[in-house]
Amino acid sequence: MKMKKDGEQAAWITAYDYPTASFAEQAGMDLILVGDSLGMVVLGYESTIPVTMADCISHCQAVRRGAPNTWIVGDMPFLSYQISDQDAVGNAGRFHKEASVDCIKLEGGRRVCSKIKAITDAGMLVMGHIGLTPQSSGQLGGFKAQGRDVKSAKDLIIDAIAIQEAGAYALLLEAVPPELTGFIAQKLKIPVYSIGAGQPCDGQLLICGDMLGMFETFTPKFVKKYANIAEIEVNAFKQYINDVKSGQFPTDEHVYHILDGKEEFENLFKEFDFSSR
Repeated sequence: MKMKKDGEQAAWITAYDYPTASFAEQAGMDLILVGDSLGMVVLGYESTIPVTMADCISHCQAVRRGAPNTWIVGDMPFLSYQISDQDAVGNAGRFHKEASVDCIKLEGGRRVCSKIKAITDAGMLVMGHIGLTPQSSGQLGGFKAQGRDVKSAKDLIIDAIAIQEAGAYALLLEAVPPELTGFIAQKLKIPVYSIGAGQPCDGQLLICGDMLGMFETFTPKFVKKYANIAEIEVNAFKQYINDVKSGQFPTDEHVYHILDGKEEFENLFKEFDFSSR
């Protein structure tokens, strides 16, 4: 809220493991989202739908260990909150009790407002998420930008206001026009963040696998690549394979030599040389 008031942009990424979280914290990242996108980026699923609570909790635990001093957002997976308010509160509580997150995020507009209120009333912080919502992408016609015409933009504005009124402390907009992002960010009192929703708003989120060039299945239009880790890793593996097959690895510098005398080891080996008996 202070950053929003001061006009300071929040920079954050997704992370799913200890090393990435540690690097993000060292870099000074403002927030880290342990997104259900781990289903595609880490586990190789075609969508986020198969991701379980166990998956999310485990990865949140790893990220918390890697970034003990960073604001961690736990992403509630499909069917962990949609069924009932009671389920939503219980599963949100698991994120806090088992993985020490600072808040949770869930997808949807007016239809999940009772869940947002229930979780908030239970003493936990909730971040909303509207626009392109991957868990319900089938209803949206696939992974497509939202709010590009007046009718759908109006629906998103109504959703955003409802989410704030339900008690959410922040809102994430995904793949909506910057004109709409700017209006919603100005309209709401809570921080409004963008993933592929442009500016002006209160901060930007990117998937680590996208911005680091690790996820090769597809790259959304809104992603800026800051590295190509996939190319670096493939080339490193190729060099390793070549070194092993050509006998260039390991060399003497990569081994641990015996501490006792060579003669003593030769006598030891003779004890087990049954072929001479």
